[in-house]
Amino acid sequence: MRRFTIILAAGLWSVPGQAGCHSPTGPHAPVETGRQRQLAEAEARLRDHPASETDLIWVGRRLAYLGRYDEAIEVYTDGLETHPESFRIRRHRGHRFITVRNLDDAISDLALAAELSAGVPDEVEADGLPNARNIPTSTTKSNIYYHLGLARYLSGRLGSALEAYRTCMEFSTTDDMRCATSYWLYLTLRRLGRDNDARRVLDPITPDLQIIENFAYRDLLLLFKGEIGPQQVLSGNAEPGPVGQRIDDATRGYGVGAWHLVNGRRMEAMEIFREVVRDTGRAAFGHIAAEAELARIRAAQ
Repeated sequence: MRRFTIILAAGLWSVPGQAGCHSPTGPHAPVETGRQRQLAEAEARLRDHPASETDLIWVGRRLAYLGRYDEAIEVYTDGLETHPESFRIRRHRGHRFITVRNLDDAISDLALAAELSAGVPDEVEADGLPNARNIPTSTTKSNIYYHLGLARYLSGRLGSALEAYRTCMEFSTTDDMRCATSYWLYLTLRRLGRDNDARRVLDPITPDLQIIENFAYRDLLLLFKGEIGPQQVLSGNAEPGPVGQRIDDATRGYGVGAWHLVNGRRMEAMEIFREVVRDTGRAAFGHIAAEAELARIRAAQ
């Protein structure tokens, strides 16, 4: 992982032209070729089963893995004409509305997905980009509430973000998902000034958690807990997993910046947020969050 050049010390926004864009350092050719093949296979299955909710979702997911976010959203939108009560389609469309910075529609989709899924048994959600052990770490409901919390957090709706993350924790059944949820829950509580509650979120976090892919979130929680330093987080190697190094960089960079911010070090935070926006992939949640922080800080000046 690249090292951020940082100073270490003890709303809504618009991003023109990003919808549907590819990362400037997108997948290597063999990876992209494989993803194109997977998309073609998913499209063929949907042609054979045009009424299949599952096959339609996979076409949208495969498009998104190629950076074709607007097309994925169109597929999900068309699918809702056939499956208007589908919380699964809304879960995935809500995710991609976050990617293209359409937070209001993301919140609407994900809140409705939460409502429609009430009373339905939760289920493990298959991974489109499997981790090193090919073991899914999340469920349909944990993903609904996780992305709902994120969309609300990004738009500054912290009270309702807290509600979503509290519920998400109920469906976070693996150490990976518990770390991811705990990370955003902690930051939400700190932003709300509920520091004691935030500290309690860190109590179960230890270095020996059984992590498969969310190493960055674990390391950031250990930073929040005071057990490791920021440079250790930023200079750590990207672990094998379903995401590329640029997403790992964005996660770690934004997390350290947010740590500075909630501890009153705004200048240090802004420097890191600028580097995240300049140097990491635009689809990464850390990148989107850094954009939002810079917009809020500028608006407050």
